[in-house]
Amino acid sequence: MTDSPNRSVSRRSFLTSAGAVGALALAGCTEGPGSGTDNGLSGSIRISGSSTVYPVAQAVTEQFRSQNPGVEFNLSRDGSGGGFSNLFCEGNSDFNNASREISSDEEEQCSSNDIEYHEINVATDALTVIVNNDFASEYPGVTDMSIDQVRQIWRADGATTWQDVNGDWPDEAINRFGAADTSGTFDYFREAVLGEDANHTSDYSPTEQDNTILQGVQQGRYAIGYFGFSYYQDNQDAVTAVTLQAEDGDSYVEPTLENAKSGDYPLARPLFTYPKVSSLSQDHIAEFARYFVRQSANDSLIADQVGYVPKTEEGMQSELDALNEAISNA
Repeated sequence: MTDSPNRSVSRRSFLTSAGAVGALALAGCTEGPGSGTDNGLSGSIRISGSSTVYPVAQAVTEQFRSQNPGVEFNLSRDGSGGGFSNLFCEGNSDFNNASREISSDEEEQCSSNDIEYHEINVATDALTVIVNNDFASEYPGVTDMSIDQVRQIWRADGATTWQDVNGDWPDEAINRFGAADTSGTFDYFREAVLGEDANHTSDYSPTEQDNTILQGVQQGRYAIGYFGFSYYQDNQDAVTAVTLQAEDGDSYVEPTLENAKSGDYPLARPLFTYPKVSSLSQDHIAEFARYFVRQSANDSLIADQVGYVPKTEEGMQSELDALNEAISNA
């Protein structure tokens, strides 16, 4: 999604869901820039949702709390969909992070519970496909794949061995590690790679934990996986990233921040957080939301520390203007 005004909406219907989630309480976080400054804010903030957006939220909450020690955070990795259905749309979190836009079913669930939200685009990711290092060394061609080949690997009725994808690759079973179906990364991958006519294979190891994907691919010689660029950037020696070709005749493009920013990388995607509008009536939550938006243009934090593409100053200001309007209406 390009830099654009946000939405504060609520629609009507029904959807029910339940489930338990794990949480990380950030009551004593590492000190960051501006530590020691107390702005007099106090209260708690519950943030649920995407594991992909989690590193951004974690960095921002740590910095905010160093300046506002009276504010405590409960931040968890539930998946975009798990966070929406089990927590946010049930009224049990103040923000839900998401690696894709809120779905129509989630909008209806929120509306049925009188939950109004505001959408904020906080960064851009380069969804990264990874393979095992030893496999890449033995078969260098596996590090260059077309989107069609990736589709063959991950569709329900697709390839079962690497040789099915390319006759020069080994006759070995494909060992897959990917996002669980409660994840926004799963939803985005299914839409961007598989398309409307194909289902995601069930023959894989699903998880909400990106480290589990990393370890699975690292330990399985004929393994493949996908997750957010941030996790690859932090573990570039552990696995090998695949360069991707969007269409026949196109160049193969590496997953980098520069290629995601330019739009050349085929799997560049926007990342979001969704504050609950009623929560924005509380000063500490409104100020944190503003801080989150301002940090979205912080190159040092978003690009250097976390590993995503930050907002432009102009894009950040547009988000901030829309947020302030939502706060004034809270």
